[in-house]
Amino acid sequence: MPTRRDFLFVLGSSRPDGNTEILARKAAEQLPADVGQRWIDLAEHPLPEFTDLRHDSDHVRPQGDDVALLLDATLEATDIVIASPLYWYSVSAPTKRYLDYWSGWLRTPGVDFKETLAGRTLWGVTALAHEEFVVADPLVGTLHNSAAYMGMRFGGVLLGNGSKPGDVLTDETALTRAKTFFAQDAPLARFAYETEDAA
Repeated sequence: MPTRRDFLFVLGSSRPDGNTEILARKAAEQLPADVGQRWIDLAEHPLPEFTDLRHDSDHVRPQGDDVALLLDATLEATDIVIASPLYWYSVSAPTKRYLDYWSGWLRTPGVDFKETLAGRTLWGVTALAHEEFVVADPLVGTLHNSAAYMGMRFGGVLLGNGSKPGDVLTDETALTRAKTFFAQDAPLARFAYETEDAA
């Protein structure tokens, strides 16, 4: 496990400078100066439609394209932050496509994707127009269960309220939580049935 912390922020909004990105940047401002930050906007680096080749044998490591960029950035990060607005109660389509690519990277020779990410930390940031944050449970579940499958830690999801650009700046609760969000403990993610079995 690397000693230096390097955060990868994956921006999944369909518009620049949206509420989710604003909230993610507010949280990132609190990170120590010696913590690396890399920001990749999926709108600027769109991934092609994912093709499921799980049972094919011709997996090769991508080179020189946006898939390679995202793969390398993911492998280099100690902390991966999925910053996706709530779209129809889950992550955005570009974000889902990025996570779909994890399935392919699991089988890419020489990558050891799951082994590399195990023990690292997945975080989420999202803005939603709904004031009852319980409606974001499917998004939270997607990220939590992805972390559990990968053997990662899960730092939770920073939730903010906003619809029009800049609205989240009036959500004082979200801005306050952003100040300490990345400082909190991130436990190892477990599927719900695993925690129930242990109880």
